[in-house]
Amino acid sequence: MSASEVEYLGHLIGGGQVRTDPKKVQAVAEWPEPTNIKQLRAFLGLAGYYRRFVKSYGILAKPLTLLLKKNEFKWSRVAATAFTKLKEVFISAPVLTLPDFSKQFVVETDACGVGQGFS
Repeated sequence: MSASEVEYLGHLIGGGQVRTDPKKVQAVAEWPEPTNIKQLRAFLGLAGYYRRFVKSYGILAKPLTLLLKKNEFKWSRVAATAFTKLKEVFISAPVLTLPDFSKQFVVETDACGVGQGFS
């Protein structure tokens, strides 16, 4: 964190940009595979908080969110792949630029039968 940045709710804000706090990124990188629904909820809670940094977050997280249904927690290769992919995406999360309302910009969204995401 530089002198021109401020830490706010797990984000670093400064210079017209918002980025994830490196300490939080490190916590995600070291997160072990969940072995029960409580651990999965904890991971998805943290991941969900930072979802704005991840393109197509809902699609990537779907295999994990399906495990939250009653009596559905059965860790599988698909779940492990989704967990690993989400961790990789969070570790390499982009820096967001705050909108410049003096300029024109376009917001594009994607909604499909599989999930929702922003591009």
